[in-house]
Amino acid sequence: MSSVTPDQPRSAAPRVGAGPRPPGRPGSARRVPAPRSGEPARRRAPLAVAAAVAAGGAALTSWLPVAFVFWLFQLSEDAASLTGALRAGLAGWLLGHGVPLTTVAGPFGLAPLALTALALWRLTRAGVHTSRAVGARGARSPRRALIVAGAVGVAYAVLGVLAALLVGTGGTGVSPVRAGLTLAVVGTLAALVGAARTVGVAGLFAERAAAPLRDGVRTGLVAGLLLLGAGAGAAGLAVATGGGDAADLIGAYRTGVAGQAGITLVSLAYAPNAAIWSTSYLLGPGFAVGTDTAVRTSEVSVGALPAVPLLAGLPRGPVDGLGAGLLAVPVLAGMIAGWLLARRLLRLAADERTPPPWRPVLVPAVLAGPVAGLLLGLAAAASAGPLGAGRLAQVGPVAWQVGAVAAAITAVGAVLGAAATRVLVRPRDPGPPPRPRAARR
Repeated sequence: MSSVTPDQPRSAAPRVGAGPRPPGRPGSARRVPAPRSGEPARRRAPLAVAAAVAAGGAALTSWLPVAFVFWLFQLSEDAASLTGALRAGLAGWLLGHGVPLTTVAGPFGLAPLALTALALWRLTRAGVHTSRAVGARGARSPRRALIVAGAVGVAYAVLGVLAALLVGTGGTGVSPVRAGLTLAVVGTLAALVGAARTVGVAGLFAERAAAPLRDGVRTGLVAGLLLLGAGAGAAGLAVATGGGDAADLIGAYRTGVAGQAGITLVSLAYAPNAAIWSTSYLLGPGFAVGTDTAVRTSEVSVGALPAVPLLAGLPRGPVDGLGAGLLAVPVLAGMIAGWLLARRLLRLAADERTPPPWRPVLVPAVLAGPVAGLLLGLAAAASAGPLGAGRLAQVGPVAWQVGAVAAAITAVGAVLGAAATRVLVRPRDPGPPPRPRAARR
């Protein structure tokens, strides 16, 4: 019998007649599985590299369409230049982020919001991809989400500075400092949305927030989106009604098929701007198409307008007759949002077979007003800007007026819709509880 020294582990003693131990039995070396964090185990990329690659991809995919449109313009004039199209595309790309351009005609700061939406979406995806690359998926750490978003914002700011320097060599003035700061803010905020969802911070905040606050934010966003949808529908109807004038304006450029296609794409890029202006028109504040001009439901005062197809749908005068029904659209949007809020609360209270108390119904309805006002105020601010010096230095709605009116109308409409639903609709009877299986037998 072999002896085992006290310092020797018991498992190290040899067994007579025993061969090598098969894996998986006690005492054998086991392979420790890698910890699972919600994603496959893989090598994590450095934060700087992941952020640079994601920000570069977002910038490239939002810049290429702009360069293509400018290439169409140059192709129509038989002066197509790859360098010129790329430089003009960079200028338009910066403009889409809200960076004003300095031209011979004056400052140009009216951002095409379709391009802005594309850039924000790609930056949101950049936050998602960077979070996954550095292994932060499902970490539920606000600090990691902020670090990822900040890294993407810094990389995007560097690209903005480089773009501004390249555009400045072609005659169009762009401030590199302004471009860097603007793209840093835009990139960080947009990437934070994607990073927060991937890391799990968005769900964490939603769980910790009070129920009336969650319902109020949800109702306000619904009301704001309904208002924007109504504005988009009204703008589309107005442009369709004036479709003949819009076609004449496009044909008046005499730029050939390629140039007219470019003009059409530019008009589509500014279609979200027109939708926001139309929403401001429905709310009451209206918008301007130049200094000392006003387009409201009660007044239309415009002078000579630029030859832009979207402006063919401007109203000819104040609304009257059946058109006055448009004034009720914002209130109806708020009432629909309040109705949806109350219906949701009634479904949650169905188990108790009693209507929900008034406080959980009315408090979110009131909070929906400031949320919708903030959303529409920011949208109005993003949709406005100068189109040069002189008369066209002021184009678009006034942001604070749109936000204040939208907040008041949404709050009133949401309270009316929620209160009416709370009074008129009774919670459904869930019926008798199911009997146990043994009782059924």
